[in-house]
Amino acid sequence: MLGTSQSQSTNHRPFGARVKAFVALTKPRIIELLLITTVPVMFLAEQGVPDLTLVLLTCVGGYLSAGGANALNMYIDRDIDALMDRTSQRPLVTGMVSPRECLAFGITLAVVSTLLFGLTVNWLSAWLSLGALLFYVVVYTMILKRRTAQNIVWGGIAGCMPVLIGWSAVTNSLSWAPVILFLVIFFWTPPHYWPLSMKVKDDYARVGVPMLPVIASNKVVARQIVIYSWVMVAVSLLLTPLGYTGWFYTAVALAAGGWWLWEAHALQNRAKAEVTGGKLKEMRLFHWSITYVSLLFVAVAVDPFLR
Repeated sequence: MLGTSQSQSTNHRPFGARVKAFVALTKPRIIELLLITTVPVMFLAEQGVPDLTLVLLTCVGGYLSAGGANALNMYIDRDIDALMDRTSQRPLVTGMVSPRECLAFGITLAVVSTLLFGLTVNWLSAWLSLGALLFYVVVYTMILKRRTAQNIVWGGIAGCMPVLIGWSAVTNSLSWAPVILFLVIFFWTPPHYWPLSMKVKDDYARVGVPMLPVIASNKVVARQIVIYSWVMVAVSLLLTPLGYTGWFYTAVALAAGGWWLWEAHALQNRAKAEVTGGKLKEMRLFHWSITYVSLLFVAVAVDPFLR
């Protein structure tokens, strides 16, 4: 009945609103972060300015692939999205897009993005992109998300793939540099997402999704955030001794990483003191995490010009 009523209601929606809804299915704000980690790695791989047409094709292919994954994620999660406050305005919940349309849209983007990568960039990038999409949709959304508190840890692998794609787009190969940056994003993802999960844990609890803050105390979550944060910062500093970056990247990684650790330990101290509600200020680290990854990857792009 829900799917039928939604399908019928879409016939009465303005064209502009429908277009906006389909764009929303791709989760543009999340894709911005993925592109922030893709393009700078292309500069590092080239040790200068890469071919701008290649950059454009990689960004378009990456957007379509990630957008397809996000649309399929919304299709699978439409039942719990309808019950959570933070997702209650998503297109499938409001009926602006029907489930059938969403499924077709996601599959189409997946096919088009894979072909675009393969035919205009290279097939290594195409397979990496398709692998990231399938991992996010099947492994994270369908298997891990509703079964384990480790969902965001291992599910985050999909979000690490753009660094491999950016490097392979330029070199048609892989090396230790993108692997290190892959690991940076891997260890960045849990302490990036867990503060947000702490904020909206009631939402996740309501629908039975076992995000770590739902099943563990703030003290436990904050301790895990600190552990992952230290490993992330340590891994980020490996690029320079291995010869991939110089003084500029190192300075930014140290400064941004140091501030991250300050915020992570401050959150842990508040959690230990059993501070709750707005005074926990868990979103401070969430917002800083976005700034951190932006600064770090800007440094990745700029560093080759200063060596």
